[in-house]
Amino acid sequence: MKTGRGDEHPARKTRAQLAVLISGNGSNLQSFIDACAADELDADIAIVLSNRPDAFGLERARQANIPAAVIDHRDYPSREAFDQAMLDALAPFEIDLVILAGFMRILTPVFINAYRGRLLNIHPSLLPKYPGLNTHQRAIEADEFAAGATVHFVTNELDGGPPVIQAQESIRKGVNKDDAKSLAARVLKREHLIYPMAVKWFVEGRLKLGPKHAMLDGESLGKKGFSAWLFCGKD
Repeated sequence: MKTGRGDEHPARKTRAQLAVLISGNGSNLQSFIDACAADELDADIAIVLSNRPDAFGLERARQANIPAAVIDHRDYPSREAFDQAMLDALAPFEIDLVILAGFMRILTPVFINAYRGRLLNIHPSLLPKYPGLNTHQRAIEADEFAAGATVHFVTNELDGGPPVIQAQESIRKGVNKDDAKSLAARVLKREHLIYPMAVKWFVEGRLKLGPKHAMLDGESLGKKGFSAWLFCGKD
């Protein structure tokens, strides 16, 4: 494990402590850095973990003076061993919530069960449609009228955990029709809005993982979560 800052034991927390897992650019990470800095979230990012040493999100963490560590999955003989290494990296911190922000590894029960109910992901589709990869291209090829993103609790079912919140984005057709790249760019803007909202609900104690669905203020959010229609429309 290669570390940045944060080798020392952190001070006792006064705000909710977040861990953010990344693999790439870290644009969602940046939305959390900004929200914490502006006190829009009553939380601090305690550590950023990346499975890729070249992830630009590590530079975002460095610029924000946030401890960061690289745990390269290629250094471990199994997914379980890699997941245990991540747990070991988080152990010195009192982590309230783990946020997957473009983290491109499938987690095993070793990690998921350790943070059950305290582990969120964002997926670039309107789940349960299009779990997995290439979501925007699949939506276009299926002639869908809309795509979007879903924040959900992570369980042992890939992209199958209870949804928390969704945002929809219309798919452009005709002369100015979308391709996967243009659609992904607009959906990403919605991600930057709904993901911090879900985390805000969690750190305020309003959002919890129920037996079947996500619960907000004690009420079930159902099979699709909260629909953030207010974020739809023109940019």
